[in-house]
Amino acid sequence: MEIKSTFVKDLRERTGAGMMDCKKALEESAGDVEKAIEFLRIRGLSKAAKKSGRETSEGLVVSYIHPGNRIGVLLEVNCETDFVARTDDFQNLVKNLAMHIAAAAPLGVTREDIPADLLAKEKEVFRAQALEEGKPAAVVDKIVQGRIDKFYAEAALLDQVYVKDNDKKVGDLVGEAIAKLGENIKVARFARFQLGQ
Repeated sequence: MEIKSTFVKDLRERTGAGMMDCKKALEESAGDVEKAIEFLRIRGLSKAAKKSGRETSEGLVVSYIHPGNRIGVLLEVNCETDFVARTDDFQNLVKNLAMHIAAAAPLGVTREDIPADLLAKEKEVFRAQALEEGKPAAVVDKIVQGRIDKFYAEAALLDQVYVKDNDKKVGDLVGEAIAKLGENIKVARFARFQLGQ
């Protein structure tokens, strides 16, 4: 099947992927645009995984003050080159991440960043709740693990559902940026300030 250049151009505008990648995706999906977009997403995420070991020594530190001046965020996001750090795509990603942090109040970037003592307290509470609910002792550990996974999804930034698009997690948003910009990107650290806390 021959793919018209207008289809390739339209797909490129919708996804930001390269021309050859768009053409290959359309060929693989027999011209079906939605399947081509899915193909590009899968391919982009696998490319992102390959880039995850590369060093990130450039990037940006941004501040975000939420309207009303009651919540503020300082955020550092790293990439591989200064060139990418200056692109609109990277800068928009960092701004959107800062706004997300202001809205969702994560406790750390990854699961590993959640304090161990807080995690231990949560496990105790979840165990006590399960026993109080009369759950059989044999399934209490599974219930606790399920509630811990839900806790991580609320507490770890990269596991949180992205506030601007409930169909993706913040980690997916970063992965898409890695695929689009062609460099490893890491959320290094953040600090969230809320008046009175």
